[in-house]
Amino acid sequence: MLLRPLCFLLASACALPALPPKAEPPTSFDRAFVRLYNFDFPGVHQILDENTRADPAHPLNYSIRAGAYLFSELDRLRILEIDFFMNDDKLVDRKKLKPDPAIREAFFKAIEETRRRATARLAARADDREALFAMCMAAGLVTDYAAIIERRRFGSFSLSRQTQFYARKLLALNPPYYDAYLAMGTVEYVVGSVPWIFRWLIRFDGVQGSKQKGIDNMQLVARHGRYYAPFARVLLSVIYLRENKPQEAEKLLAGLARDFPDNPLIRKELNQVRDRLHIRAADGPRTR
Repeated sequence: MLLRPLCFLLASACALPALPPKAEPPTSFDRAFVRLYNFDFPGVHQILDENTRADPAHPLNYSIRAGAYLFSELDRLRILEIDFFMNDDKLVDRKKLKPDPAIREAFFKAIEETRRRATARLAARADDREALFAMCMAAGLVTDYAAIIERRRFGSFSLSRQTQFYARKLLALNPPYYDAYLAMGTVEYVVGSVPWIFRWLIRFDGVQGSKQKGIDNMQLVARHGRYYAPFARVLLSVIYLRENKPQEAEKLLAGLARDFPDNPLIRKELNQVRDRLHIRAADGPRTR
């Protein structure tokens, strides 16, 4: 049963950006990311509309827009709640969801534009950091759509290899993209968590299948990532809850609630985790 919930972690490896290091002044992309984390999806599109008018060739305009479309749809379908990924019965359900057809069309159009613009930049400069990240992000978003909305579990593993491809390119840069360790970490954790027969079916080059290495990589991104630090904290909170470490999850969610106060889902999840901790404290230590 563990394979299905962990597909989400693998699918999301390059799906949602975070905040820049404090040493660098925020850009319009950073402001769009903040609104995305606060679930202000119209605000994201407003910023990107202005960006596109100023620089229509920049691929991040389109990859971030695709992210806003997908996550607004996941929010509408109530799939972003942690309980969804804690409840195996919900994840085992093979029934496809019913996405908004207009949003679906807009999403894949944005993905197509991302790839077209990024490919043009990479043809001129193979190590273009923003173009590589836009491609990595687009690959992750498409994988999310397949895994979470279309419920193509094993298909999402195949699609995630494209995310891994761009993650390795990002890590090969000098300096490397710390955020790319999230893609590597999630694969390590997933492969290390499933039965050996599934490990054989979903082999990835250079992946040991170490859960601890996966967690270490995600913690590294949470501390030092430019774009994925908050997202790494989200994934770690899911992992800690599944591994019966609610205190660790509470710390991460409390920080996210502080950093993104306009996000109602984070506050809701934090309150639910705190309720569990209060119940556990009231019950007292369990004896074997």
